[in-house]
Amino acid sequence: MNKLPFFQVDAFASEPFRGNPAAVVILDRWPADSLLQKIAGENNLSETAFLLKSGSSYEIRWFSPSVEVDLCGHATLASAHILFHHYEQDTTRIRFENHYSGTLFVEKGERELTLDFPVDHIRPVELPEELISALGDCPVESYLGRTDYMLVFGEQQQIEDLSPDFHRLRAYKARGIIATAKGKEADFVSRFFAPAIDINEDPVTGSAHTTLTPYWARKLNKTELLAHQLSARGGTLHCRLAGDRVKISGRAVTYLEGSIFIPADEGSAKQ
Repeated sequence: MNKLPFFQVDAFASEPFRGNPAAVVILDRWPADSLLQKIAGENNLSETAFLLKSGSSYEIRWFSPSVEVDLCGHATLASAHILFHHYEQDTTRIRFENHYSGTLFVEKGERELTLDFPVDHIRPVELPEELISALGDCPVESYLGRTDYMLVFGEQQQIEDLSPDFHRLRAYKARGIIATAKGKEADFVSRFFAPAIDINEDPVTGSAHTTLTPYWARKLNKTELLAHQLSARGGTLHCRLAGDRVKISGRAVTYLEGSIFIPADEGSAKQ
């Protein structure tokens, strides 16, 4: 029986039961992908991050309950929170490497952690009528980024009122659908729907803000922005556009610490 260190962290939150919960699993080698997927499915959180130290950096991979994803902000924030508190107490900057997303950084400030991610590039697209119908409202602008649609609505109330038909949205193979509008108390607000990867609505989506921040920075003519994600749990993100990178800051709190017990013959190591 193998034992793996396991943590659950509420990311983009200053207290438990807020923000977005993520699992963080510390590895001493990469097992088979099938085992990583089983663990993520068993955790049944929007994302589980797997970490393996490699020299002075950490390899990181993210899995939803059903698939591996190319980038995840809140689980990276959660991972850095655990590393800073348990494994890397003497540093203020952690470097992550991912096969799909390249080099990522997280810096520790006095109160917040800051993700340093590459910007997403978007292009205007026309939406199928079926997609608009499944959302229940029509955006004024629509774009497609690397993995997600970004739909811009006229006012915050429309974002609050969205009640999508998730079964119909599953047909669209983009990772997720970002709905956004100018905010009342924040610079912009958003919600994130991803039924195609078995997450009907993600509570707080750091990676979506690599798409949102460049758009709203141009729209509002400012590089530092306050963002609110309007899920039931809610989340606050401080975003800054820095050339071709986006800095996304937030807090995190540990909810659970323990171990995962894996049968010795489960999931052979990668060669």
